[in-house]
Amino acid sequence: MSLSFELLGTDGAARRGRIATAHGTVETPAFMPVGTAGTVKAMLPQSVAETGAQIVLGNTFHLMLRPGAERVAALGGLHKFMNWPGPILTDSGGFQVMSLKDLRKLDADGVTFRSPVDGSQHRLTPERSIEIQRLLDADITMSFDECTTWPVEEPAAASSMRLSMKWAERGKRAFIERPGYGLFGIVQGSVFPALRAESVAALTAIGFDGYAVGGLAVGEGQAMMFATLDTTLPMLPADRPRYLMGVGRPADIVGAVARGIDMFDCVMPTRAGRTAQAFTRRGELNLRNARHRDDPRPIDEHCGCPACTHHSRAYMHHLIRAEEILASMLLTWHNLHYYQDIMRGLRGAIESGSLGHWIAAFTREQDLGDIPPL
Repeated sequence: MSLSFELLGTDGAARRGRIATAHGTVETPAFMPVGTAGTVKAMLPQSVAETGAQIVLGNTFHLMLRPGAERVAALGGLHKFMNWPGPILTDSGGFQVMSLKDLRKLDADGVTFRSPVDGSQHRLTPERSIEIQRLLDADITMSFDECTTWPVEEPAAASSMRLSMKWAERGKRAFIERPGYGLFGIVQGSVFPALRAESVAALTAIGFDGYAVGGLAVGEGQAMMFATLDTTLPMLPADRPRYLMGVGRPADIVGAVARGIDMFDCVMPTRAGRTAQAFTRRGELNLRNARHRDDPRPIDEHCGCPACTHHSRAYMHHLIRAEEILASMLLTWHNLHYYQDIMRGLRGAIESGSLGHWIAAFTREQDLGDIPPL
């Protein structure tokens, strides 16, 4: 195995760890801001780092279409191209390809699809996905898989999962091991415990540097997602990092950490920042609402981001109403900072053995909701 993972401590099923990659270390539990096309939207790379993020996510599908993996490689790789010196994980492109529906054709070897950008035809196989991620110089490469649709019947979920397991084996053969670089397998099987167990058995037999849980947060609901994690995670190797793909809201992340997940990514904090939504310790705010028009308070009085330390809710409301770009920049920074605050809090609570108390306090504060101004 080329990627190093050190388990530093536990509190119940929750884990405190450290991943060492070619471009630096990642303290876990970790949240990865999504930089789909080589940028975290509305953020400078140094601003992303100032939130506390140590690793970002890029996407094979989008980068292969624009500007092209070979072009990125010729320009020094994705780290240099986007001026992010830290670790990068790249999604394999499977989720995006499968979402194309009428623009793609699936077979046992891979997927042929038309670009939603210009209509050009492309072919993505497990081997080509791995090659693209190598050209991008991703520290963590993801196996190419078919993301199972939702809702789904068990026979269809089984067929989809077994195809992904065959692709995982092909991807492992294609992956070139280098110090500090790793390949993650992706557990599929929807919400069916027997299929998840079969998927884990197949992936662990192949052997990966880390294991992702895919096919969740697609509409099944939090209770079903947590139940699937409860049955799946105990089967995974304890000495490898665990990544829950595409999750999620703060409460989803907290609950998944308590069950043993180490890594997360989600577009939610950045997308919300571009649509006037702010995550806070007392829940979510819509700063477009008129009740913020004369409010001199910060978004969150306990937050140290630039939006909260330098500006009022009234000013943020004004920027949003005036459709100023600064609104998206400040709110995205705030949301990412808040998410990293959650991860810092979780890491500290696991280290001190106080995770249960931390989660109880977090839940109480979220349930209180926002306090109106005096």
